[in-house]
Amino acid sequence: MSEAGAIGRRGLGLFDTSMLVMGGVVGSGIFLNPHVVARDAPSRAAALGAWILGGAVALAGGYVWAELAARRPGIGGQYAYLRDGVHPAAGFLYGWSNLLVVQTGGMAACAVTFARYAHVLAVPPWSESVTASIALAALTAVNLIGVRAGGRTQSAFMVAKIAAIAALIVAGLAIAPAATGAATTTSAAPGFRSFFAAMIAVLFAYGGWATTSFVSGEIEDQSRTLPRALLLGTLGVIVLYLGVNAACVRTLGIGGLAAEATPASEVMRRALGSPGETIIAAAIAISTLGFLAQGMLVCPRVYYAMARDGLFFRSLGRLNSRTGVPDAAIVAQGALAIVTALSGTYEQILSWVVTVDFVFLAATAATLLKFRKLDPHARPFVTTPGHPATTLFFIVVSLAVVVSTFVEHPLRSTLGWGLVGIGLPIYSIWKRRIA
Repeated sequence: MSEAGAIGRRGLGLFDTSMLVMGGVVGSGIFLNPHVVARDAPSRAAALGAWILGGAVALAGGYVWAELAARRPGIGGQYAYLRDGVHPAAGFLYGWSNLLVVQTGGMAACAVTFARYAHVLAVPPWSESVTASIALAALTAVNLIGVRAGGRTQSAFMVAKIAAIAALIVAGLAIAPAATGAATTTSAAPGFRSFFAAMIAVLFAYGGWATTSFVSGEIEDQSRTLPRALLLGTLGVIVLYLGVNAACVRTLGIGGLAAEATPASEVMRRALGSPGETIIAAAIAISTLGFLAQGMLVCPRVYYAMARDGLFFRSLGRLNSRTGVPDAAIVAQGALAIVTALSGTYEQILSWVVTVDFVFLAATAATLLKFRKLDPHARPFVTTPGHPATTLFFIVVSLAVVVSTFVEHPLRSTLGWGLVGIGLPIYSIWKRRIA
């Protein structure tokens, strides 16, 4: 939700808040990542187990972020938690990594998903990465005029997306013929390393629990509504994700799923023929584009908070007097997302994002341990169930996936952290300027 959208009276009930939780998670990943997971963890039990574990991580992360938002309200979110809970340099590097790697990489991956399914509808004389870049440029232009969606609009959009996913599940489980023969098995036996390689794609698909901290100011009866919405929303996502994977595995087989780059279209084609393939491809392309447009307005709030602290380019935190949007930040992130989309494959972009993102996520979760120790008597409207065990579970799994990413994609992981490392001398320069 945008910063502007967080200002106003509290009007979000359980349904709208649950839809916002689900809307922050269900984006592009579920439409491509079952293929990636089946390739890296080629057995039905391993693939579905990875999605269940990812859901547990998302639920733990959602509660951690909600408690952090309750304990540390204000602008900046994760940047502020790292700044105050670890060190100002950690907060700066988080914002720096968002601009250069994490958010722009996530946007690029989302745009590539749009392009891949758009190419099912019509194949242009250029690559998926070019189509993704065109989409990013167009959405950057649209966002510059200040188009924003409120909670009710997001709820309606999420209901439509759920309907499309439900149609895919029904088609795969009840209409399409079940896969037979070689497609139902693979020769590879998934091990510990391959399982955590699959978790790279799983955690990317479940990413978005941090959006819970953006909506707390508008929720009716926060102490009751937000914890319930987190539980219901995350369980809803897990059900949808497991349903999609079960439908894909039944229709395509685990081997067929590992080989199919656009599994949702293939499932619908086998169930309903070419019309089904066309309808689901169009629905995925449109919903992915909408999810991307919504996300492009959230990220500049971090740059705004950093600029306000004097630790970032002032222009990136400046709001346009006419439209009310941080136009320089939107242009910068759009340009960098386009560069990322043109620089590698979808799987390479995932590794680029996850290897950096989940280190900062783990560090942010660790700040809850510090904030609780500093103020043990505080009673925020949301507390993390099972803390510290659940918080430590989130941290351990996150770091295990980061290690797996380095093992599977050492060059791109190192390059991502190289870009983050460049931020250290830049932080020192800005720090001296405001000293």
